[in-house]
Amino acid sequence: MRNLLPIRPDAVWAAAVTLAVAVAGGVLTDVGPWYFGLRKPSWQPPDWVFAPAWTVIYTLSAMAAVLCWRGAPSRSARVLVVGAFLLNALLNVLWSALFFFWRRPDWALIEVIPLWLSVAHLLWLSRRFSPVAPWFLMPYLLWVGFAAVLNWAVVRLNAPFG
Repeated sequence: MRNLLPIRPDAVWAAAVTLAVAVAGGVLTDVGPWYFGLRKPSWQPPDWVFAPAWTVIYTLSAMAAVLCWRGAPSRSARVLVVGAFLLNALLNVLWSALFFFWRRPDWALIEVIPLWLSVAHLLWLSRRFSPVAPWFLMPYLLWVGFAAVLNWAVVRLNAPFG
């Protein structure tokens, strides 16, 4: 029987980088007494929702990255794709570091703007290489937009920080 989903190096790399980003974000996410002591808006989802949501978002993002890599027509296009996804990964981890590790939701609120813009850029860029990839990135864009509003509410309810 022919393997319908061959494991190729691009998919392995995308999975490995995605897992590294998820682990880094998880390590930096300290939900101890400081976090539980923050006042949060009544409309914040329960804490257990965040891990499954990020798992789906990371999985879809890795799939989008692979589709873009495979659809890129040249080496320079692949470099562009990898650079855009790596910049987004860095901004993603930085947000977790600012909010949870350094306990600066106010700084995270500023940083979430370039994070959201990087996701929007990925969505825009990916349409050049795959008709499906932008749809895989749409939940990420929506979630980061929601996270930005939630971040703003936490800052408003708890400021000043530092």
